[in-house]
Amino acid sequence: MTGMPTVDDLRRSLQDHEPRLLDRTGELKVAAVAAVARQTRRGVEMLFIHRAEDPRDPWSGHMAFPGGRVDDRDADSLEAAVRETKEEVDLDLETRGTLLGRLSDVAAVGRGRPLSLVVEPYVFAIEERPALEPNHEVADVVWVPLDFLLDRSNRSTIAWRHGDVAVNLPCYRYNEHVIWGLTFGMVDELITLIEGGSGGGRWMDPR
Repeated sequence: MTGMPTVDDLRRSLQDHEPRLLDRTGELKVAAVAAVARQTRRGVEMLFIHRAEDPRDPWSGHMAFPGGRVDDRDADSLEAAVRETKEEVDLDLETRGTLLGRLSDVAAVGRGRPLSLVVEPYVFAIEERPALEPNHEVADVVWVPLDFLLDRSNRSTIAWRHGDVAVNLPCYRYNEHVIWGLTFGMVDELITLIEGGSGGGRWMDPR
């Protein structure tokens, strides 16, 4: 791709994408997130949340897309992504969003251990920058330019340790915010699709 990507480029990148799905046998729970894109005069921006600090949350204090677990109120994971986005940042994707497509399943890992949880990411577009109202689960909302994410020179690493294991993991550092782990893997697939490749769930989160 040449030039600045648009929301239409995102739509075209996702329209024929066949996301890789994980085996759902056993006691596997499901969560869903919404990767929300907005077209501006300076290019596309992506919406991220900075999760509030919570010792009960395996991703406490991390950057993420809005979302959460599918529960009995939800007809499916798409409905859960819409509901959770409304609850977390007061953005109603049912009325203000357009579904562009779906990314591959991500096997969740928390604090270094595999969880019996699969995350299903959906990509939406909105036409304007809304006045967001984060709830208690969200410390901050951050709009990150898609151009920043597409520029691989902006990639960095973050030191991660679990017990005696120490590794450097890929990340983005946008101002004071670090995008890594599960969310980095979703972004990486989206970028690969925009660039014309075949991304999809190849990056596992070790947390």
